[in-house]
Amino acid sequence: MPQEPVSPTSVRSDDEYRQLEVKHHEYEGRLGELADKAVLSDEEQVEQTTLKKMKLQIKDRMQQIARRERVGSAHP
Repeated sequence: MPQEPVSPTSVRSDDEYRQLEVKHHEYEGRLGELADKAVLSDEEQVEQTTLKKMKLQIKDRMQQIARRERVGSAHP
């Protein structure tokens, strides 16, 4: 059974989702800065690893919210 797509408007109207989206973008930007460096210090390597993990956690939570919206819109 194919899943109905979630309206980007309905998900983005969720405050938690919007906050997570902003954080995800911030982490992506910082990871881009670190990727541009030829060599990372030990601290920067730890930061890079931590940011990747946090970004993944945020993405997982955003997907949970999207699924919740999809289920909620399927059962009005």
